[in-house]
Amino acid sequence: MKSINQLMDMHDRKVLITGACGGLGTVFAETISELGGDLFLVDHPGSDFSALKEVLKEFDNKIICLHCDLENERDRKELIEKINSYNVPLNVLVNNAAFGGATELEGWITKFEDQTLNSWKRALEVNLTTAFDLSKELSPLLRKSGNGSIINIASIYGINGPDLSLYEDTPMGNPAAYAASKGGLIQLTRWLATVVAPEIRVNSISPGGVFRNQPKKFIDRYESKTPLCRMATEEDFKGIISYLSSDLSSYVTGENIVVDGGFTTW
Repeated sequence: MKSINQLMDMHDRKVLITGACGGLGTVFAETISELGGDLFLVDHPGSDFSALKEVLKEFDNKIICLHCDLENERDRKELIEKINSYNVPLNVLVNNAAFGGATELEGWITKFEDQTLNSWKRALEVNLTTAFDLSKELSPLLRKSGNGSIINIASIYGINGPDLSLYEDTPMGNPAAYAASKGGLIQLTRWLATVVAPEIRVNSISPGGVFRNQPKKFIDRYESKTPLCRMATEEDFKGIISYLSSDLSSYVTGENIVVDGGFTTW
């Protein structure tokens, strides 16, 4: 019987993380590195990987940084070809990149009647279609590894409707496209789990709100609705990514694991 340390050991395993330069992407990369895994780090063109490399330099693992506009099908195809060109098995695919939009994007953070098809299509392309595309095209490499794992980063808003009162008097909001894409990602997780088994496990993580210096009004409201009385930090996700990436979860597939301090429990 393997020890806990043996189950967690990811030396000689290859992990691809999209949205690697973001808050969650960085902590995922750091965690996998600490466990010994080698990394393919992917983020949009113009992303500066230097800060992330600085975080990871203490670990003795291989790191390959790749730029890709995941919203663009041709760019995704080039990324897939590049990954295949390394001719190595892929153990874990973390579909973390997400279209979060921006307050100034037309038809995004606004009332429902003013949300646009353009912002809807862009969100679904990055948040859902990209996960489908990468999972499909990289599944041969995941099968080849002998212990493949796909981890989709969803959201509590893929399972719950929003409380819009949280956002009153702030520039924040909760667009329909974000919720629909994350809900679709959770169902894609379940669908894939039965289709690519037994060679590949597929699970999703649904984070609650992560503290990122949001307006105080929002933070106070959010924390008042959270049993643990605080927003998440990136560090709160080190445990779950360790679990789902490694052999600790070798008999877990088709699950959506909510990490939200109890926000969705009420």
